[in-house]
Amino acid sequence: MTEQTTSAPDAADNSKEPGFRIQRIYLKDLSLEQPNAPQILLVAAEPQVEVEVDVAVTRLSDEIFEVALIGTVTAKVDSKVLFLVEAKQAGIFEFNNIPPEQIDPMLGIACPTILYPYLRSNIADTISRAGFQPIHLNEINFHGMYEHRLMQAAQVAATESSSTDESKIILPH
Repeated sequence: MTEQTTSAPDAADNSKEPGFRIQRIYLKDLSLEQPNAPQILLVAAEPQVEVEVDVAVTRLSDEIFEVALIGTVTAKVDSKVLFLVEAKQAGIFEFNNIPPEQIDPMLGIACPTILYPYLRSNIADTISRAGFQPIHLNEINFHGMYEHRLMQAAQVAATESSSTDESKIILPH
């Protein structure tokens, strides 16, 4: 029998392989408000529900990022708030040997996609525990959301560059 050992160059090659790892997923913040209770609970009307979802990214080190998915659900009856739920579902993600141009899309698409089921569950559970029918958030196309943000950033950059050109006053000599 022969033994196979990994030589030093092979070990070095393995450390250069791209890697993506979830270090932790956690509920960072959760709040429920019912500012008009108990009077509004007696009103028999269908509530209007507004849902907002946003993504925030914080660099913790060169290869480690925190991605937070922030969800806000507001239900109103007769323009008065029935309840307001705000949740921040976060995760710590590690990127090893991934080209920088690929990290941003992963932070904006892959990481929120991983976190979203946890956010949906926590929001539905909180609303249910508050005594209401749970609201299950619809699926979100994070790729489309990411592309939309890129377009907005490009428009802002174009507007800023054109507005700085327009604001220059050239006086005749």
